[in-house]
Amino acid sequence: MPGLVALGAALALLGPRALVRARWTGREPVVALWAWQCIVVAVLLCCACALVLTGAAAWPAVRSLLFAGAPSGVEAAYGFPSAHPWAIAAAFVFALGGVRTALALAYELAGARAVRRRQRRQLARQAPDLHPELRPDPARSERSEQLVVLESAEPRAWALPGPVPRMVVTTGALRRLSDRELQALLAHERGHVRARHHWLLSAAEALTAGFPAVRLFAQFRDQVGRLVELAADDSAARRHGRLATAIALVELNPESSCTHPLAQIPSRIDRLLTGAPRLRAWQRLALTVAALALPLTPVLLSFAPGLTAL
Repeated sequence: MPGLVALGAALALLGPRALVRARWTGREPVVALWAWQCIVVAVLLCCACALVLTGAAAWPAVRSLLFAGAPSGVEAAYGFPSAHPWAIAAAFVFALGGVRTALALAYELAGARAVRRRQRRQLARQAPDLHPELRPDPARSERSEQLVVLESAEPRAWALPGPVPRMVVTTGALRRLSDRELQALLAHERGHVRARHHWLLSAAEALTAGFPAVRLFAQFRDQVGRLVELAADDSAARRHGRLATAIALVELNPESSCTHPLAQIPSRIDRLLTGAPRLRAWQRLALTVAALALPLTPVLLSFAPGLTAL
């Protein structure tokens, strides 16, 4: 159990620092998102495995249930004390953290669903759906996607996920954008919906709200907010070109500044226009495998005494 706690602390401290300093994250935002998720999952697995082991050490009933059917010698390899006070205290601490995590996630996800339902009702009142023949990309009709045009002088566009995704565009945006730029803008929003970025953002917000003192979760939220935008930019640029995507960003954010906490419009535009090459396929694969090894480590560490006994 101390090894799991030490591993979780090391991952929480060193993992974000390494990713924030890495230069490849801006070139490969999808891989970077995967790496951030693996770090967070690895830390949560360290806590979950520590909860199971401390529970087994604190209560013989949990121990009997956990090792039911295990070969002889496996339980003894863990060297559990008999109802030691530190084990009971540690089990309660980890259990409290688990309950708090579950409640924070449930509260955030339920709140996000309620907000989306309210937005869909508001859109239904404000603007009718376009006829399928008037949608910018009718070839994607199998997605049952709906484009909603909202009367507003402010140039804006956003996606409303759900069983039937809605791409919302204001008339101000339609007046500013050419056809190609509008297609790039909609491809950006479709990239968010297709990758389920709204769930990732909700999970990051929930962890930050549940554990405001844990710096890892605050960094995770901030980096996810940046990386999902870069990933959606790349999705649009692959289909409609970097220039059209960059122009669409400029037209929708004419007064943006570098101090924007998440969007970082100027840096995103520079990135699109610069067009830095992607990493090679073997490099992306190596980074993906290395990230996947992080959440597997606490699981292997938990099973190590039993596997050694076998």
